[in-house]
Amino acid sequence: MKKTISASLVNMFHVCQRELWLHANHINMEQTSDLVYEGKLIGEESYPQRTKNFREVDLGIAKIDFYDYKNKVVHETKKSDKLEHAHIAQVKYYLYLLENAGVESPTAILEYPTARKTHKIKALTPQDRQEIENWLSEIELILEQETCPALVKKRYCKTCSYFDLCYVGVFEED
Repeated sequence: MKKTISASLVNMFHVCQRELWLHANHINMEQTSDLVYEGKLIGEESYPQRTKNFREVDLGIAKIDFYDYKNKVVHETKKSDKLEHAHIAQVKYYLYLLENAGVESPTAILEYPTARKTHKIKALTPQDRQEIENWLSEIELILEQETCPALVKKRYCKTCSYFDLCYVGVFEED
């Protein structure tokens, strides 16, 4: 890897390559988003006992908020399961980084407290590792681009923290 690719960038790669590029180029809109703030609160407040039972792990390029060292389980809390494919990718990247740090066969649990839903992620397979390495190569190509990727209109754009930046004067209300 030439560039530092965080777990957030892996998540964004699966949601919007434009957002990925903007964020990686220090154009950050999340700090002004009420939805991002709400998600952060849900993650912090949904499981108050976590701070006693689990620890934070800083892997340098990624920080796992809640990790069960004894059972080798990453606990990741998300506000909604609408972009679950991106959440799964982010968590698999955590598992990949843990493996690279010497942890054998870590697993994860994705938790959606407002939906009362969980999704268990098994230890990575050789196919998972190859897929993750492909993502990293594709992300590097996007990050090397001189200009921002073209706008691709998606159903969830209206709730994105980058909406105003992407659609100023372009998007008409339906």
